[in-house]
Order: sequence, then structure tokens, then C-alpha cells
Amino acid sequence: MRKTNSYRERIAKRLTWVIALIVLIVFVVIYLVVNFTIIQNSDKTLLAEAEKHLKEISLVDGVLIFSHKDEWEEAEHAEIQLNPIFIEIVDVQGKTMDRSPNLKEKHLTFLTDRSMREDALTLEIGNEEVRQMQIPLRNKGEVEGYLLLATSFEDSRHLLSNLLKILLFFYPAILISIFLTMRYLVGKSIEPIQEITAITNRITQKNLNERVLLTEQNDEIGQLASSINELLSRLEQALTREKQFTSDASHELRTPLAVLRGTLEVLIRKPRTSEEYESKIQTALQSIDRMSEMIEQLLVLARVGRFSSSDYITVDLLDFAQSFSKKMSGDYAREINFETNLSLPLELEVNTKSLQMILTNLLQNSIKYSEQDSVIVIRVGIHQGMPFITVEDEGVGIESESLDRIFDPFFRETQLLEKPVPGTGLGLAIVRKLALESGISVDVESRKGMGSVFRLIFQEKI
Repeated sequence: MRKTNSYRERIAKRLTWVIALIVLIVFVVIYLVVNFTIIQNSDKTLLAEAEKHLKEISLVDGVLIFSHKDEWEEAEHAEIQLNPIFIEIVDVQGKTMDRSPNLKEKHLTFLTDRSMREDALTLEIGNEEVRQMQIPLRNKGEVEGYLLLATSFEDSRHLLSNLLKILLFFYPAILISIFLTMRYLVGKSIEPIQEITAITNRITQKNLNERVLLTEQNDEIGQLASSINELLSRLEQALTREKQFTSDASHELRTPLAVLRGTLEVLIRKPRTSEEYESKIQTALQSIDRMSEMIEQLLVLARVGRFSSSDYITVDLLDFAQSFSKKMSGDYAREINFETNLSLPLELEVNTKSLQMILTNLLQNSIKYSEQDSVIVIRVGIHQGMPFITVEDEGVGIESESLDRIFDPFFRETQLLEKPVPGTGLGLAIVRKLALESGISVDVESRKGMGSVFRLIFQEKI
């Protein structure tokens, strides 16, 4: 439970940090937009005043004169309370030539380094912050002085200050609210995962048949539950096969051991003739040979899948199968024919060791369950673009109800058990496992008394 809560906290914190960054960017943009808008409005007001007053200023005998002196008496120039407009006329050295009454004893700031610039900037007059503009006054192209205009920026600064305080106050409150909300939502979101964890923790070897409850939604959690159920099904099947395999192996090994023990006990009961000793020893050796063969097959089955990448090489399937059939025909002294309807080489990348072991086991089965004078055929071809190899015999065949079980370890048909056919019942189990590891499909066609056809289908398209 602690890990789940920790995960919930981490997700909530990560989401909160992301949203916090987004909210911070939004707040900064809001503040900058408001600040820009206020400054633009102040500057537009100054420009409007400048355009109005520039027409009323004239140069008389080298002195700049304001034509309509009564303009100074307007409220916006006389008052210093509500959105005042401050005006001052200075000469080129910055000496005051005239100014609005609302300035009283104060003066606007003349900036020599900005003598040719007309953009506004924020300055202070005494303890008051203003937005000021400095406009050159020209006569016949020569600068005779400057018109200084300013408007109070106190209300705007107060507005911006209040906006900043509000944003700073709400920012942590929003973050806390977001974190608590995200924590709750993440907790609700991972409840199905907590249920899956609780169910999987209850599942042991004794109740592998229990499954995780699937959600109605086909979302990631539903897919996770489905994948876990599929994994549990595979584990259950593997454990069942393992139990069956262990039971079958112990049973199969118990029989030759019992024969060996019985034979040796008979030998020590009383003196025997040399022929009797030889006969009993031959029986014991046969039991030992059967156990050795079974153990060897079990080791092969356990080693399946331990091939290296160097075992996968490109070979001509026609040449490979033809050479294999010729070699096996000589080794087993049986007629093994190779047939194909292909005229060109059929090159594939295959695991040669695995393929040779698969064909050997299939061929051994065909030899064991068919007459000595019958023909076994190894055929290579292409069907629907897929290469294949078949091993065909004219043997005893397989009952239709047994076709689904012939690849199980130690499975042998009841009728065959009544006949002395040697074998361990592991050959086809090895074939299936090797084929699965090599990406080869195995199909079987068989009729009782008519023979069998085992088809290896390679997944590489031609």
C-alpha cells in the first residue's frame, strides 16, 4: 500500500509541477499584457496632448510662447489630483520657459541624452511617478526648445501592484488546490491497479486458476488485466504440463528400473547356468539402454532453445533435404526418397541443427511405425508462398482422436503399447518444442492403416 501511495504522490507532484509552470506562464503573460496596455494608454494620452499643444506654441523674438495661455487653467493642467497632465516648455539647454500651474515649484526632467527621441519613459517628480514624453520644438528645421509632457502613473502603478499581489496570492492557492485535486484523481485512477495487485498477491501455485477481473473499458488497465490473465493461463498450463511431465517421466523410468531390479534379484537367488546368466544380463542391459535413451531424450528436451545465432545460416532447402534423405537412407538401410517439383534453389535462413533434429525424430517415427519394405518420402515444395518439408510414410497411422495429443511427452497410443515398438514417447514432444523455437509450424495428416504425413511449414514468405 505504501508503494501505491508513493506512486500516487509522485504522479500528483509531477502533474502539479507541469500545471504550476503553465499557470505561472499565464500569470506572467497577464501581468505583462496589462502593464503594456496601461503604458500604451498613457503614451496615447500624452501624444494626443502633444499634438493639441504643439499647434499652440510659437516662437516670438527667440522666445517660445504658448498662444492660448488660458489652456493652462484647464483642470487637467491646474489640478494635481485626478489624471493630471503636466506641461513644461524648455529651451535647448533645458531652462524653463513656461510650465503648467499644476507643477507648482516642481519641474519635469529634461534629458539631454534623449533630446532627439520622442518616446515616453517612466520618471519621478518628487515622490510621484509619472510617464513623460520629450518632444523637440523646431523652427525652420532648427530645434528651438522642447515640450515636456507628463501624466501621473501612480494610479496605474497602484493597479499593477494590486494585480501582482492578487496573482502572487492566488498562485500558491491554485497550486495547493491542483495538487489535492490531482492526488485525489490519481488515487481514483489507480484503484483498478490496486485491485489487480491485491488479486495477484492472493494467487499462488494452489489457486492459479483465479483470474483478474476485467474492466469494461478497453483501455490500458483493461489491457494490463487481460495480459496478466493470459500470463496466468500460460503459467497454469506450463505448471500442469510440468506436473504431467514429472509424473510421466517417473512412471516411465520406474518400469525399466523395476525390470532391472527384478532381473538382478532372480540372478542372486540361486546359481544359474551361463546361458541363464547371459539371458538375464541381456534383459538388464536392455532396461539400462531404455533408461539411457530416455534420459538422453529428456536432456535434449531440456536443452531445446539453447542454440546460438551462429546456428542460423542461409541454406538451399532442396540440397539440405536431399542430402539428409540420402544420409538417413544409408544409416537406417531403408528406402527414403526425396521428391520436389521445384526447379530453382530454395534458399532460407534456418537453424540447421534444430531442423536436422526435427527431421531425424520424424524419420525415426516413420521407420518405427512402418514396414521394412515400405517407402518413406521427404518432399520439399511451396504452398501459398510458404516453403515446406514433409515426411510421408505408409505406416500404421494415427487415430483421429489422438492427433491432438501425439506431441505431449510420453504419449503413446494404447494399441501401440500392446506391440513391442521401442521408444520413449518423447520424440514428437522434442519436434514440437524445436519447431516452436525455430518459428516452424507443424501440421499432421494421418489415417489409421494408411500412413502419416508430417508437414513443416516455414514462416518466411517466398
